Amino acid sequence: MFKDELDFFVSHQAELVEKYQGKILVIKGNELLGVYNDALQAYTETQKHYEPGTFMIQPCQPGPEAYSVTISPIGF
Repeated sequence: MFKDELDFFVSHQAELVEKYQGKILVIKGNELLGVYNDALQAYTETQKHYEPGTFMIQPCQPGPEAYSVTISPIGF
């Protein structure tokens, strides 16, 4: 799920960060649908035109930390 959207973000990350660092992006397929100040606004506005679950909301930050998560076992 969202492979195309994530691939789009990663391959365009440098240029997106240059333009929109700190903003929230909405991506569908290989298209940037919108740029917002916060995730709630991004979701609220985008769901008016697209079915939830068909678009990805992505923070626009540099580095792999923007699109990866590290999970550690509890207690370590």
